[in-house]
Amino acid sequence: MRARPRLADGTGPVLVVLLMLLVALAFAGPAYAEPSGYLALLKRAAPLVVLAVGQYFVIASGGFDLSVGSLVTAEVVVAARLVDGDDANTWWVIASLLGCGILVGLVNGLITTKLLVPSFIVTLGMLLVLDGAVFLWSGGAPRGALSPSFRVLGRGSADVPVLGQVPWSVIVLLVVVVAAAWFMRGGTGRMLLAVGDNENVVRLAGGRVDRLRLLAFVLSALLASVAAILLAGFAGVSAQVGDGLEFRAITAVVLGGVLLGGGRGSVVAAAAGALSLEALFSLLNLLGVSGALESAVQGVIIIAAVAYAAHGAGLRRMLRRPVPRPA
Repeated sequence: MRARPRLADGTGPVLVVLLMLLVALAFAGPAYAEPSGYLALLKRAAPLVVLAVGQYFVIASGGFDLSVGSLVTAEVVVAARLVDGDDANTWWVIASLLGCGILVGLVNGLITTKLLVPSFIVTLGMLLVLDGAVFLWSGGAPRGALSPSFRVLGRGSADVPVLGQVPWSVIVLLVVVVAAAWFMRGGTGRMLLAVGDNENVVRLAGGRVDRLRLLAFVLSALLASVAAILLAGFAGVSAQVGDGLEFRAITAVVLGGVLLGGGRGSVVAAAAGALSLEALFSLLNLLGVSGALESAVQGVIIIAAVAYAAHGAGLRRMLRRPVPRPA
């Protein structure tokens, strides 16, 4: 018998929500009457999706990474200063940004695993360190400029056979999601998810819990660097470009049914959660709802998703319980 592929727990509901939002967008805005409108949505959502996939690794392993938003801001500001509009500086600066992301992830992971400081506190401290470093570097006003070749990944498109012009950011998004899903289907990915479920069992089975958690933080920071490169190309240079992104990424992961505390969830669900969040904000914007409500919406989503995760199993059992027939 062949094993039939099935969606991970929590993936089905978020895919239904995403489909409903995409249909609502088609009715709310004429731009979504054609595929180009949805391609533009993917282009806008690409940095958040990449960031959410990175956050997924940390949350699935039982931690939090609150430093990714500040890391995005820091790397955008530093990139503008180092590139300074010169195309010759583009590729070594991009390599430096990725290396910086790996370094930040290593610091977060080592302090969490070796000094046993909770990840919430470690990454909150890193957030403050990076915010202070950005202010010291820029004086509150970023200097320099990004070169045209640097902005290609965020704004440019590639000519793909059959599909035509496809934004580079969408291609990067697809590569990241496919690679992350493939990784989580392997032994290391399954072990990473098991760490979030029960780290003692993983230790007894010979798994290296500290190394797995360190890997999760490194992947999160590395993908935050990728998101910074895409966002810089798309939105330009600003000292507030990454503000609140860490909470958006957590909201997206939770919306995708990934259990806070780890042990359950999938890459596809986290990516779908990020797309749903971006589609929701686009819909609210088309309906003329104030952007100030975005934070409130994120808060409601987090509370509702956590409550569902805590009590959803009992609710599902109650709904499935057979109704006794009268004698």
